[in-house]
Amino acid sequence: MTRWVAYTDGACAPSNPGPAAWGAVVIAPDGGEVAAHSGFIGHGTNQIAEITAAIEGLSRTPEGAAVELVSDSQYVLKGMTEWRAGWERKGYRNSKGETVANLGLWKRLFALADRRRVTTRWVRGHNGDFHNEQADQLATAALRKARSTGAAPALGNAVDYTLPPELRPIPGSPETALRPACSAQESRELGAPRRFRERQDETDHA
Repeated sequence: MTRWVAYTDGACAPSNPGPAAWGAVVIAPDGGEVAAHSGFIGHGTNQIAEITAAIEGLSRTPEGAAVELVSDSQYVLKGMTEWRAGWERKGYRNSKGETVANLGLWKRLFALADRRRVTTRWVRGHNGDFHNEQADQLATAALRKARSTGAAPALGNAVDYTLPPELRPIPGSPETALRPACSAQESRELGAPRRFRERQDETDHA
């Protein structure tokens, strides 16, 4: 294996929208190193969690590298491969003339991908793929950690994940209190809570 591989997954529970988190497993070329990463986003949607996971996974690979991005989210993978050209051609407007949802995150993901040689691969979620399952467990563990520490924000108290980490407000704190986003180096966590998979809005990317 001469390429990097990034397995990514997002979680949103116990409701969607609701508290959201991401997980990523990044494998160096030739399997030399496997790194597990996760983080709590704040209030969001499953789609936000999935895009954020892809952003975080790619950002942990070197610029210019060949990277395979592996996800169980067709929303993320189709956005990168099938829908992007149409969005750009239409000025990031959907068939209703509305701005594409999660545009700030999409642009960050595209910028990262453009600085790497990225291929994509879809895997079915919860179907026994070891590293996909690990990414899922990392995301749900980040949600559990946020709940246990009281970090999960109330509904509507969203962290703007399009901001750089140093400018993101602490969930539940005044907006003037700033810190980097929470992250965890946890390789496994059992007993995942209920997850909400994305329900694709066909009108959004037409």
